[in-house]
Amino acid sequence: MAEGAATKPIRTAITSDDGIDLSIIELFFFAYRDFTSDPDQILADYGFGRAHHRVLHFVNRMPGLTVAELLDVLKITKQSLARVLKQLIDTGHIIQVQGPRDRRQRELYPTAKGRALALALARPQSRRIHDALEGANAEDRSVIERFLKAMVNPELRAQIDDLPADSAGRIPGKSHGDQ
Repeated sequence: MAEGAATKPIRTAITSDDGIDLSIIELFFFAYRDFTSDPDQILADYGFGRAHHRVLHFVNRMPGLTVAELLDVLKITKQSLARVLKQLIDTGHIIQVQGPRDRRQRELYPTAKGRALALALARPQSRRIHDALEGANAEDRSVIERFLKAMVNPELRAQIDDLPADSAGRIPGKSHGDQ
């Protein structure tokens, strides 16, 4: 077969001259790889993956979250959630409780086992964040939080505001002046 332009190898790299912010993109790739590596190792021992991690995280952050609300937060299909949720329920990490107002509604709660796993997954990530912010001041942290929140689609940013505040009263994505 004759080599046309479509099959000819390109031997030069994409650069910032192509109008792409490659340095930030690559920092995100590497940071995400390492940020998820510790929990991935823990999850592998359970036969779980990152979807399990996200479900555990949000059910532990918002106990009583309904299945519909979780679907809205995770932006995954009902079918994907059903498989992951079934595994977490079958292994005793999460329980479903019938909604008090609507019997068709299912509220999700962590069990002690689910809380322990969520904390085990969050600890190495928290250490990594703590180490990365070492030497940073409150304004540095505020800039990082604003940047990360700005990376979220504008119509979905309200989900961040719905998360509970931490023990220091910080709400994710809000600087101290916003609260």
